This record gives sequence, C-alpha cells and structure tokens, in this order.
Amino acid sequence: MKDEIIYGIHPITEAINAGTPINRVYIQKDVHNDRLKELIHLMKDNAVPFQFVPREKLSRMTGQSHQGIVAQISYVEFQDIENVLPAIFESGKAPLLVILDNITDVRNMGAIARSAECFGIDAIIIPSKGGAAMNSEAVKASSGAIHKIPICRPINFIEGINYLIDSGVNLVACSEKAQKTIRDLDVSAPTCFVFGSEGDGINEQLMDMCTDHIKIPLKGKISSLNVSVAAGIIFYEAEMKRSL
Repeated sequence: MKDEIIYGIHPITEAINAGTPINRVYIQKDVHNDRLKELIHLMKDNAVPFQFVPREKLSRMTGQSHQGIVAQISYVEFQDIENVLPAIFESGKAPLLVILDNITDVRNMGAIARSAECFGIDAIIIPSKGGAAMNSEAVKASSGAIHKIPICRPINFIEGINYLIDSGVNLVACSEKAQKTIRDLDVSAPTCFVFGSEGDGINEQLMDMCTDHIKIPLKGKISSLNVSVAAGIIFYEAEMKRSL
C-alpha cells in the first residue's frame, strides 16, 4: 500500500471542503501568501494537522512542482465522538473507550487498534496534533482493525474529552506510577482508558482530568511494558471483568 498525497493550494482546499480525511499537511517554511493564509485558517477550523518543513522534504514527497504545500490523505474516515457515544448508549451498552495521547509510532497505533477491536473497545479517540498518522503502515499493523472500529479526532481535543466526562464516562489513566491495578478497577460503568507516549507519558492537563489511575502488576525487574502490549493486557482484563 502506498500512501496517497495531493499537492497544491487549490486541490488541498477542495479536499478539505469535500470532507476528505487528511493525516497531515506539510507547508514549505519560506512560503507566505494570502491564499496560503486562507488555507491555514481552513485547516485550523477543520482540525487538520499541519507543520512547516524545508522545501527538500516536499520535493522528495512529490518529485515535482508542489506550490509549497503537500497533504497526506488518511486511510481512516474520522468519526464525531458526539455521534459515536450516544449510539453506544442507545445500544444498551456501557461504553468502553480509549484515548491515545501522543502515541506517535504508527506500529503501536496499529497494534493498539487491533487489540481494541478484538476485545470490544467501542471507539478510539486521538488528538489532531502530535499523534501517529493513520497511514498504510498503521492499517497494516492493525490487520485492518482500524477500519472496523470508530476513530475519533475531535477538532478541540480537550473539549472532546470534557464531552466524555459530561456524558458520565470515567477517565482512567494507565501509568506504571499508579497505586491501583487494573484488578482493582470497576469497569461496569462507562469507562475510557487513557494511554500516553512511552517517552512523555500522559500530558499533565489530561492526567488531571482522570478520576482513576491504574497500572499492570509486574513481577520482573523491568518496570514498564511497551504501550501496545500494556493496552492489550488492560483491554483483556476489562473484557474479562465485564463478562463475569
């Protein structure tokens, strides 16, 4: 699978207006004009991640003229958490969700999505900036699970999380620094597990929004697990608790 790209101000503007899911837009550092400013406003309004890069990076991506801007199309059609969550409640189920905060490795993203789909997680919520791209490698690592579970990327990440809290969802931070373990957690209520990056963990603002903090009890000398392995264990334990 080869990741699809589009380039040029007009094609990218049209793609955003048409609702085409976009992983990230790359903008040449030294390009400044009114049309580009308008496009940047449009990207901000639609929670499209973008970053400024050297011209050489864009040239390597396209191999031809690009007008100083290139977009990488997403393999995932992002869904609105404000539509997904009510549908879960209406089905009679207590939602079981996961937030991935700054998980940047696409293979970890794919592996987590695969475990989430296998163990009945209802949706995955990711930030619009700082997370892994939903590209062909992520799809491959997930064995296609990314296409079988709702992926939500709120325009405003914190507002999206507040919506979960206001809807009665319990946010549970998963961290090796926690005192409680997954075995101590009641998951019968609406629950959302929160995972952070292996380097930085869960960001402080998001950590403060969590009402529970749990870890996986470990017996060995190594004090932590790869995030995708940890997620799979926690999803399994949650499913086992709910099936009792």
